[in-house]
Amino acid sequence: MRRLPAACARLIIADPPYFQVLTEQAWDTQWPDEEAYLQWSARWLQAALRLLVPGGLLYCFGQLGKREHVMLHLMSQATRSKKSQAAVPTWEFHDLIIWDRVVGYNERRDSFTPAYEMILVLRKPGPVLFNKDAVREPYDAATKAKYLKDNRYKDTVARQTHLDKGKYATNLWRIPSLKGASREKVGHPSQKPCELIERIILSSSNPGDLVLDPFLGSGTTAVVAQNCDRNWLGIEQDAQYVAMAQQRISGVRSQ
Repeated sequence: MRRLPAACARLIIADPPYFQVLTEQAWDTQWPDEEAYLQWSARWLQAALRLLVPGGLLYCFGQLGKREHVMLHLMSQATRSKKSQAAVPTWEFHDLIIWDRVVGYNERRDSFTPAYEMILVLRKPGPVLFNKDAVREPYDAATKAKYLKDNRYKDTVARQTHLDKGKYATNLWRIPSLKGASREKVGHPSQKPCELIERIILSSSNPGDLVLDPFLGSGTTAVVAQNCDRNWLGIEQDAQYVAMAQQRISGVRSQ
């Protein structure tokens, strides 16, 4: 990331190791303690801040482990205002999205089954690009019919137009996670659905913008960015995941 020019990316999508959540993966257990993980997180977040254009957004995935709450500390650390005499920009809090994975995972005997992940949205100071219309959610036929009968709406044509466009998405996203039988699944243990990444890209960038993923994994960000006419750049150090990503990206380009 240090080799890239400043302010080159409109959007950053980051799915970093969560720290002792996927305990069978060496890359999620490589830090001796929570403090070491948080120090590493602060370094890559600072590097990411330099690469965003003013007003650019960073979406960072996170999850609470069975007994780990380090994501809460990361969110607090990232959004804590730091005064600097050099007037260096710092992250600003923009949003917190709850991703409802629909199906729970890691059954627990002594607590509720977890079924969500968090997406912290950070903002580099500046005017934000955000397109709510690009990610409207469609109304079903029964809901449309019900709303059209509502006497509070006098302009039925305008109401029909709104209903046809769909409702604005909230910050609670109910999108099924990828299961073993999913056609998207390629073998990465924390692979995210294309539908999830597409919502981020369509709402927070324009065609031709650069989307950066510093933890590319199996290449989902690259695949979706390619399909959405965005430029993209992915960074990945695991050779196995690089091969997964290259194969998926080649498949998109061949189409």
